[in-house]
Amino acid sequence: MPITTCIFDAYGTLFDVAAAARQAAGEPEFPHLQDNWAELANHWRLKQLQYTWLRAITNAHTDFWEVTQDGLDWAMESAGLAGDRALRQRLLDLYWELQPYPEVPAMLETLKHAGMNIAILSNGSPAMLDGAVQSAGLGDVLDDVLSVESVGIFKPDARVYDLVGKRFGCESKEVLFVSSNGWDAAGASGYGFVTAWVNRADEPVDRMPWKPSHILPDLTAIPHLVES
Repeated sequence: MPITTCIFDAYGTLFDVAAAARQAAGEPEFPHLQDNWAELANHWRLKQLQYTWLRAITNAHTDFWEVTQDGLDWAMESAGLAGDRALRQRLLDLYWELQPYPEVPAMLETLKHAGMNIAILSNGSPAMLDGAVQSAGLGDVLDDVLSVESVGIFKPDARVYDLVGKRFGCESKEVLFVSSNGWDAAGASGYGFVTAWVNRADEPVDRMPWKPSHILPDLTAIPHLVES
């Protein structure tokens, strides 16, 4: 069955989640971040994801912005930066302006010209996603931005993946779901999507019951994957 619909995770897939800490580290106000920004960014992202999973399995949902702040607070305390309120605010402000990875605009334009349905499916809140999409200038190439807030639970719950078929009226095998998160790609594979795991860090495949259909180093080959 041919692919008709390309669905992308947002954070870490289209948008560089390390960009906030990296940019802040280059600003003169935060010289103390220059040596440990990468560790801070990694801890922030890991806790952000862990909190979504914990909230999903304990039925304690909140929006992704609160989870993002909670993850940052943990990461800053771990790095000995808990008292730096100016840095905390700057990092949170930058998170609303995350830049896309370099190949993203051209890749999405190619899919658009090929007649694909194109959308984001993300844990992000609608306001966060709107800020990221507008900041990156991607609004014209996306048919929709789908947020888990409409179902009140985080990925990889099947109710989140259900949003794609409801929006586009397509079967699961018509969907190419693309994520930089191995667990997300695995969950989407189990759901029935064709999946591509964007493994930028060359990490091992997660030990899950399901595997991604494709593993790519970046998003450049997505249009070719759809054609083939």
